Amino acid sequence: MKYSIIIFMKRSEFCIVITTTDDQEHARFLARSLLDARLAACVQIEPIESLYRWEGTVQSAREYRLQIKTLRALYEKIESMILTQHPYETPEILLLPAEGGLKRYLEWIRTECPLD
Repeated sequence: MKYSIIIFMKRSEFCIVITTTDDQEHARFLARSLLDARLAACVQIEPIESLYRWEGTVQSAREYRLQIKTLRALYEKIESMILTQHPYETPEILLLPAEGGLKRYLEWIRTECPLD
């Protein structure tokens, strides 16, 4: 007789949302918009070089990556804001669960991103 073990893990309430844009000023505008709307506790912006395949050819671009520290429950609002303010046809928007972290830091995120 075979037995299966199913483990149900509690989803983390914290996450990092990543997006990129092609302009530093636009990255700052998007970061401030998310912070002003209380959808993010912190947004880090860093310059990167991206190599990717798009429409059948390999492309290269200088971009700015935004790492958005937030609550998973706010993801849909963040995605919607990014989509309405983003110049790309298909922007990168990735949700990465934060499965752990310094308790004080996570509490700070919860305080800065109140759920209505």
